[in-house]
Amino acid sequence: MYAPPNQYIPQIGRGRRPLMMWLVVAMGSLALMSLIIGAPLTIKAGHPIWGLVIYRAFSYVCHQIPERSFFIAEHQFAVCARCTGLYAGFTIATVVYPLVRSLTEIETPHRKWLFFAAAPLAVDFALGFFGIWNNTSFSRFAGGALLGAVAVFYVMPGLLDLSLREWYSTREPATPTTANKMPSAEIFSTEAAAAPSDYSAPQRRI
Repeated sequence: MYAPPNQYIPQIGRGRRPLMMWLVVAMGSLALMSLIIGAPLTIKAGHPIWGLVIYRAFSYVCHQIPERSFFIAEHQFAVCARCTGLYAGFTIATVVYPLVRSLTEIETPHRKWLFFAAAPLAVDFALGFFGIWNNTSFSRFAGGALLGAVAVFYVMPGLLDLSLREWYSTREPATPTTANKMPSAEIFSTEAAAAPSDYSAPQRRI
């Protein structure tokens, strides 16, 4: 006998879903970092079209100013030093996340820690913007890496919580109507009583 939909048990255990979510985020982060560093290496290897495609894709999220970027193989990274720090910090924190925190923990830290992590980046940007001091690529990278690493502890709990949710329908079966609950014999007797009888009208009898 089949169980109703609200008693269905998924074939994939709840304990495996957070692990799969973490793997997807970790692999995605590593892939992005590979593209950031791989863009100049691709051009150096003699594949300028693929390298330019990567640069073009990242141009929508970064200004890519050469003076504010790291270089490798005589070509700049696909993003600036600050963005490189953000991606690198996020990637490293994501990879080591299971060693620091359980994948079943879905509570986020207090928001003040996120503001504290963003403060060095904001100060570094403000001092350079107002000409108080000339920030360097390493100061930009450090500020971005700190914020990117701390942001993982606010992003991952939400994704892990999403992976633990049940997406199948939990609605109760439709309640039978009065007509559906009425026995067949009673239905036929009711219809027979309501139907006109030929004995009440002799002229209609054959």
